[in-house]
Amino acid sequence: MIARSHDIIVITGPTASGKTRFAALLASQLGGEIISADSRQVYRGMDIGTGKDYDDYVVDGLKVPSHLIDIADPGYKYNVFEYQRDFLEVYNRLKKRDIIPVVCGGSGMYLDSIISGYKLIKVPVNKELRDRLEHRTMEDLIEILSSYKDIHNKTDIDTRKRAIRAIEIAEYYRDNAGSEDEFPRMKPLILGIFTDRATRRRRISERLDSRLKSGMIEEVRGLLEGGVSPDDLVYYGLEYKYITYYLQGKISYDEMKQGLETAIHRFAKRQMTWFRGMERRGIKIQWIDGELDNKIKLQKALRFLED
Repeated sequence: MIARSHDIIVITGPTASGKTRFAALLASQLGGEIISADSRQVYRGMDIGTGKDYDDYVVDGLKVPSHLIDIADPGYKYNVFEYQRDFLEVYNRLKKRDIIPVVCGGSGMYLDSIISGYKLIKVPVNKELRDRLEHRTMEDLIEILSSYKDIHNKTDIDTRKRAIRAIEIAEYYRDNAGSEDEFPRMKPLILGIFTDRATRRRRISERLDSRLKSGMIEEVRGLLEGGVSPDDLVYYGLEYKYITYYLQGKISYDEMKQGLETAIHRFAKRQMTWFRGMERRGIKIQWIDGELDNKIKLQKALRFLED
């Protein structure tokens, strides 16, 4: 039934919606395996801050197999092109074994790239361009990037490194149009886990408190002491950005926690905006109330599969 109707099952939703546990339960019931669609869980040693809740993958004492987690070293700049490549490798391997791929994550661009079949170019480093941009102000970089495209993705201009990389990509795309590789069209069943705004904010706040108590600051300190540069950690955003600033003495603990909490709330809002944009482009997302008991959520998911 599933093989005829769908290539993949996608479980998505904003941060702190409970999608990982639900994806593990569904994959376990269907004999599937999980392919992560999280842009930061690819990095080894970045566990607490990225929310690698390994216990969520254990169902009835057995660990549901997962892929594309812990595949890159911290400090590396993993990108969407590499995600598509690695996704296809895992996807094809699972299909050969007649295993159902259950994609789980909230990184909208990663999800969109496989659902919509982005044609992406692998963009090499342009050292000459980077050298020219190195001493330009952030305002200059934003103006230059705006000359290539409308800036919808605000993470492109979170830091100088991101802005320079975005310009590098935009220039390469301009000069190499038409050299893209084809990406196979998927037939996904997309299940979105949602909660109302108040519940989402409460969950985010509770989860942040829990992660801080579980050693998230120590995790970032260990990455710094292990040789990952502060700029690279700031590049990863959210937890790693604010805690790095705190450890550098740039902000107080209270400023770090308050700023981080606000940033995560805004991030969740941007995720929902991205999902709504996908829907406006005709991508069907079947939404399931995240407050429902997991057994009921599973029943709903199975009905969507049957339909």
